[in-house]
Amino acid sequence: QVQLVESGGGLVQAGGSLRLSCAASGSIFSINVMGWYRQAPGKQRELVAEGTSGGTTTVADSVKGRFTISRDSAKNTIYLQMNSLKPEDTAVYYCNLFQHPRNYWGQGTQVTVSS
Repeated sequence: QVQLVESGGGLVQAGGSLRLSCAASGSIFSINVMGWYRQAPGKQRELVAEGTSGGTTTVADSVKGRFTISRDSAKNTIYLQMNSLKPEDTAVYYCNLFQHPRNYWGQGTQVTVSS
């Protein structure tokens, strides 16, 4: 059993910053991928950023240069530092853990950016 607990969402003005955290617990494999997805109302869930246990990171073009993903492997925790936030970043942000062959999701945390 794997649990993902997210924190750090909230309301911020455009241009502001937020930091999301996601802690994984349970049966965590040494090889995995942890990342953040988001889903805005009426839109599909999309990848924001992810990082592998090997240290490779991927960041969506829409947030590149503004968002940074990092991992603390000892704590099985990932972080998403979000700077220069825009109203279009408003969405529910979901933590994701993929360890073959299963995908796990957090409960989601709301990020709202006001203009």
